[in-house]
This record gives sequence, structure tokens and C-alpha cells, in this order.
Amino acid sequence: MEMSIPPSSPSTLLHQIHDAQTLIPGLPNDVAALILSFLPYSHHCRLKPTCKPWYIFLSSTTLLSLRRHNRRSHLLCIFPEDPHISSPFLFDPEHLAWCPLPPMPCNPHEYGLCNFTSISLGPHIYVLGGSLFDTRSFPLDRPSPSSSAFRYNFVTSSWNRLAPMISPRGSFACAAIPSADQIIVAGGGSRHTMFRAAGSRICSVERYDVEKDQWEALDGLPRFRAGCVGFTVGGDGEDREFWVMGGYGDSRTVSGVFPVDEYYKDALVMELKGNGGGKWRELGDMWGAEERPRFGKIVVLEDEEGANPPAIFMLDDYDILRYNMDSNRWEKECSVPRRAACKTSFGFIVLNGELHVMTTVNGIDSYERRSRQQKRHSYVPDSAVDLV
Repeated sequence: MEMSIPPSSPSTLLHQIHDAQTLIPGLPNDVAALILSFLPYSHHCRLKPTCKPWYIFLSSTTLLSLRRHNRRSHLLCIFPEDPHISSPFLFDPEHLAWCPLPPMPCNPHEYGLCNFTSISLGPHIYVLGGSLFDTRSFPLDRPSPSSSAFRYNFVTSSWNRLAPMISPRGSFACAAIPSADQIIVAGGGSRHTMFRAAGSRICSVERYDVEKDQWEALDGLPRFRAGCVGFTVGGDGEDREFWVMGGYGDSRTVSGVFPVDEYYKDALVMELKGNGGGKWRELGDMWGAEERPRFGKIVVLEDEEGANPPAIFMLDDYDILRYNMDSNRWEKECSVPRRAACKTSFGFIVLNGELHVMTTVNGIDSYERRSRQQKRHSYVPDSAVDLV
């Protein structure tokens, strides 16, 4: 998760440590703090009880700022199951270390949460929406969309319940706007992983203000759309845009019995202007008449300096495709070199300037990666978020 703390010099950051709190005897605090910032995050819980100065430092924003300033390896947060009952995990790819996080606050009436979105912003992880079952609803076997919002704070190591979204939704597009400390969501529905068809769709768009803990309705999508992905493109100024790709809208039936989704082949773009969103514009079909449309997971890799346009990638089966903004077409970039022993779901993320494909092989998590020239990234899929 990219921290939203403004960049500062090491001396400014280390002045936050009180001189009376000796981190390592015989060493200046600035040197000791730098050494401690290189410790793997998975060891922090065991090291905090060492002494009071260590507990204070390892629980402070100073540590997070030092990690960002020294460009430490990103961490990956994975949600293997319903986070209400199953702990999320942090993975440190540099040290190959895992660390469990506490489960989210549980509601005894709700279970089976899936199709939620997890996203990082500042020193926090946000878990938004999803589809679940509620014992208070009827019929009991019909999933319902959720409007809930939770935030995990890495400074306090705790979850907080936030203001709920205006419209409940799962399987929706979502992106963070770090420069404004906001999150934007679009579309979605109630489909659950236990039911591969049916479910509701919506077209509403909302923006969350972190400081105010408040959701604001924006101009809705032109059509109902669920199962879509979202990301932002552009700099931190007025030229930043929110993109929504793919997804499904209406459905048809085969032989009047089996429901089949009608997938969208286009993309929608909203220009983000100040405190308000702009109007939507359509980019048209991204696939030629003779091409088979792909509907895989999408990630975005941005250039830190903003000199180069972002690189947008899609994982479909074992193929990795790259989106060409000039031609509005997807082109094959490469293929995953190693295939899973059985058909399973994949995680597709950008981490430390590389594309990572994650799956389960014989019960063991593994991943393949492909190096890229770009320096940083901005978006990860629903099942995982990355953080400094």
C-alpha cells in the first residue's frame, strides 16, 4: 500500500523520536531508527515487547515514513476467504515471510462475504462492500449486496467500521485518489460466487472522503454494470481520470432456461475535476470483429515521474495482454511460463515494478513474475492489496 504521508527528509522524520527514548544503546536514534526500519514487518509483533522505545517506534507513522523514504519492498495483503472469519495475511516478497492480521469485526447475522474490494490508501487497508448471506433476509439462500466499509490501521493494528456506502454493492470498480485522500467506486451488484449467474446490477457511482468519513454520489454510469474493474490514470492534478473497464450488464437465457451474461467490450472514462466528478465518455469496443473478447483481471503500472503513460495489463487464462491506448485495443504481451496442475483461480498484481501471477499448486501458494521497466504501480485486484 502506497503511503500518503508527504515525502520528508530523514532528519525531519527522525525528529519525531524523543531524544530520551534510546532505541539501540550506543547508537544515535537516527541510525538506530534506520536499522529498525529494515526489519521485516512479519517480525514487528514479536519485537514490540522488547522495550518501550521499540514499541513506540514500531507503532509510529515515523516507521512508515522511513520505509517509504528508503523505498523498502512493498508488502502484499491477501484475503483468502471471508475476512470476518478468516485472517488476512501479509506477505513480504523480499524476505518470503508471512504475517496474519486480525479478522474484521464480525456480524453474527452475516456470513459468506465475497466479491468485496480491498484497496490501500495511506497507512490503511480498506475493505468495501461485497456479497453475502444474511440470516435476517428471506429467502435465506439469496445473497444480498453489502454497503459496509472497514479500515485496517497499521499504526494501531486494528479494524474500524466506517460510514457505509450509499448503495450496497459487490463486484464493482474501485480506485484510490491519493492526492485527494479519496476512494471512488462504480457499478456493482449482488452476485455471489456460489451462484455463477443472476444477481442484481446497479449503475451508481460514489466517492468517499477519508477525512470527513462521508460518501458522496457522483454522476452514474450510462448503463447497469457489474463485474467491472476500475483504476485512475494521469497525474495528481486536474487531468486525472477514472476508468471503468469490462463487466456485464443485461443477461439473456439459452433455451429459455440457462441465464447467460452479456459482457461489455468497451470502457468508460470520467474526468476527475476538483471536488466534483465530470461526465462519462465512452471509448468504444476494445476488440475487433474477428477477435475473441477477453475478460481477465486487470492491473495498472504507473510511471512515478508521470513522464510515460501508464501500462495496463490483463491476465486471461495463461496469457498476459497489454492495452494500447492509441488504438483502443488489447495486444498479447507474453504467456505465463508455468501452468498450474489443475484449473484454479489466479491472483494478478503489480509489485515492485513487476507483474506477479499467484495461484495454488498442490496446496502451496506460488507465483511467477515478469520484470517491467516501470518504477511503480497503482492498482491491484480485489483479492489482494499491496502496501509499504
